[in-house]
Amino acid sequence: MIRINLLARKRKKPRPVPAFISAGGIVLALAVIVTFYFNYFMKGKMASLARQKSDNDAKIALLKSKIEDVKNYERLNREFTERKQIIEQLRQNQALPVKVLDEISARLTDGVWLTSLNLTQDDIQMEGIGYTNDDVVAFVQSLKGSPLFTDVYLVGTSQTSDEGVDVYHFSLTMKVKA
Repeated sequence: MIRINLLARKRKKPRPVPAFISAGGIVLALAVIVTFYFNYFMKGKMASLARQKSDNDAKIALLKSKIEDVKNYERLNREFTERKQIIEQLRQNQALPVKVLDEISARLTDGVWLTSLNLTQDDIQMEGIGYTNDDVVAFVQSLKGSPLFTDVYLVGTSQTSDEGVDVYHFSLTMKVKA
């Protein structure tokens, strides 16, 4: 005997899912995974860059303070050098008038005396009186022979009478060797 179950339903074959939906689902799933991965990767990269930026900012601040220290040191060193040069110049200039006067007095001949002497930097202007023109010329020649003076130049002489005595007034210029 054959039994027939009339109550049993016929099962239908499941319909296949269209390919574009399954491909779209796979692409969507991959896009979500890639987005989360890149989001996580980028957050880590951004955090690393932020740390690096803060470290670099701290280094820059430290270097700026060191640059200021170097500039301050250079300024102080320049000031010290300038002051040292001024002191050395003063020491040299301090001894110069003594040397000049000593040399002039050593070269002063008999019959000649000085009435004025003006020393400015390296130039000397002198005026004086001599009993004879030969005394004045001998004094000038003596100054030309000095190792301390250069460019000894007799500007002029004039004969005058001073208290009944004929004398020669003279003026001369010269330079001091460095």
